[in-house]
Amino acid sequence: MKSPHHEICLHGGHTPDTDTGSRAVPVYRTTAFTFDSTEHAANLFALKELGNIYSRLMNPTNDILEKRVCLLEGAPEMGGLAHASGTAAIFNTIINLAEAGDNIVSARNLYGGSYTQQAKNEQYLGGKGGPMVVFGIKGGAEAGKKFIESLALFSHVANVGDAKSLAIHPATTTHSQLNEEQQLAGGIAPELIRLSVGIEHIDDILADIDQALAHCS
Repeated sequence: MKSPHHEICLHGGHTPDTDTGSRAVPVYRTTAFTFDSTEHAANLFALKELGNIYSRLMNPTNDILEKRVCLLEGAPEMGGLAHASGTAAIFNTIINLAEAGDNIVSARNLYGGSYTQQAKNEQYLGGKGGPMVVFGIKGGAEAGKKFIESLALFSHVANVGDAKSLAIHPATTTHSQLNEEQQLAGGIAPELIRLSVGIEHIDDILADIDQALAHCS
């Protein structure tokens, strides 16, 4: 197999549904799951068997995600736990590892998952598997703000990975609570622009970027 990471991204942690034959990962939108018997239910609650009880505890869709990420990271397949947000994941990590009186030592790039995403894109998919574009614009922070405000097609929002094209100026938004020294240490230069390219027509995307850059020159 030439590139196992490509296969894991598509197939890891999942086998086709034997009941319906569905090939894609189903989205299980259920609150609860049925039990085979009272003994089965008791075993699940006693943690004697693995299985589904409530979606708030475990969901088959989440389970596939957790296994896939573990396989990509070289971790045991059952070692993952998905959360609804990065904040929730960090909080749960701390409360499970730390005790009263402990000190937390963290990396300066703890926040800023989109840059980590870029690194993983390069590592696993050769830089060809994601919509993230990060670049510096001449003129520093003021030019960066003007570029963002000049965009018409791109939405000015903080998230990434949408079907719509998104843009933000991290130094004045997502990382604005850091001082300039801290921003630079975390790779956030004043001129940095972050784009998450969507699925609009490429000509429209490029035209919007070109006209916004023209407003900054």
